Amino acid sequence: MNIKHIRSYLMACSLVVVFQPIQGLAQQNSDASKTSVQHTPTERDGQHDFDFELGSWKIHLKKLLRPLTGSTTWVEFDGTSVTRKVWDGRSQLEEFETDSPAAGHIEGLTLRLYNPQSHQWSLYWANSKGGPIFPAQIGEFKNGRGEFFGQDTLDGKAIFIRFIWSDTTTNTPHFEQSFSDDGGKTWEVNWITDQTRVNDEADKAPAPQNSEPLKTGSQRAVRDGQHDFDFYFGTWKSHLSRLLHPLTRSATWVEFDGTIVTRKVWNGRANLNEFEADGPTGHIEGLTLRLYNPQTHQWSLYWANSKTGVLSLPPTVGEFKNGRGEFFCQDTLNDRVILVRYVWSDITANSAHFEQSYSDDGGKTWEVNWISPVTRMQDESDKAH
Repeated sequence: MNIKHIRSYLMACSLVVVFQPIQGLAQQNSDASKTSVQHTPTERDGQHDFDFELGSWKIHLKKLLRPLTGSTTWVEFDGTSVTRKVWDGRSQLEEFETDSPAAGHIEGLTLRLYNPQSHQWSLYWANSKGGPIFPAQIGEFKNGRGEFFGQDTLDGKAIFIRFIWSDTTTNTPHFEQSFSDDGGKTWEVNWITDQTRVNDEADKAPAPQNSEPLKTGSQRAVRDGQHDFDFYFGTWKSHLSRLLHPLTRSATWVEFDGTIVTRKVWNGRANLNEFEADGPTGHIEGLTLRLYNPQTHQWSLYWANSKTGVLSLPPTVGEFKNGRGEFFCQDTLNDRVILVRYVWSDITANSAHFEQSYSDDGGKTWEVNWISPVTRMQDESDKAH
């Protein structure tokens, strides 16, 4: 479980899942060309290393207060954790809640994404208090032990972070987080999690979906924005039009048809959708994590596809006003800095419209390069996805 200083809050990603942030465009291409290297029959690629986490758990946490200060004061939490499949089990989303008489309530999530090229996992953590997604912890399993490393700052100083998973073949797996401020020479453990399985099968299926109708105008007037994407829960048909070679005066478009399934996270205060589509350029499979920041009242939209298993950064950030959502970020295209804009509009209980645009003149003009109208499918077919 990815339990890192308990700071960040996963905001929210739009249909980015298909809209391919610039980093994602190249990622949608075919797998790297095959080589003649022969692998031994026993070699596995690692994409199911976290299967042991699928299901429901009781968890007991111990957190060291004031790490790397010589502190010996720990606080303890008890709670629950549920891990569900993403991409038919090739990645995962974990949600957890804990309480401590001394430290209060913690609610967070971990998104685990597998990169089939590098055979490594990227672990992304956020909590419901607000803030950006933490930098990924990246690593792999060897002989049943998983080690994952990242870099961050603590009290203004650069540190390394290490996650270790062990005892993963039992119903009581063990997790530890450690910090190092001397370049990895020494490590101080500051977070320990022990899990006990509650349910072996019930939570291995994707989370149940919800196709709630749009809120009425009077209901919207009293909300702060954290339910702006509620309209998107459920399963949708999508027809995509993508402009090839944006910002080159290209007029060549390609078409895709696909499906999108959006499920609740944190009881609806965030959400994740999985997307699949097919077109003349091949098959696309990805996900979008949408995270709401209750302090700024804005959403952050994060995208990843199954070819690379890495979240696109930076996220697009924005909000809804008068039923229209606009989200922006700065990125690069062909080594040039550009602006990216997502727009959600024409939202009803059963349909919505999305467009992605790029600008290379600081936002004076925008060129639309991705268009995606979506139409809701029936509830029962949603649940069979």
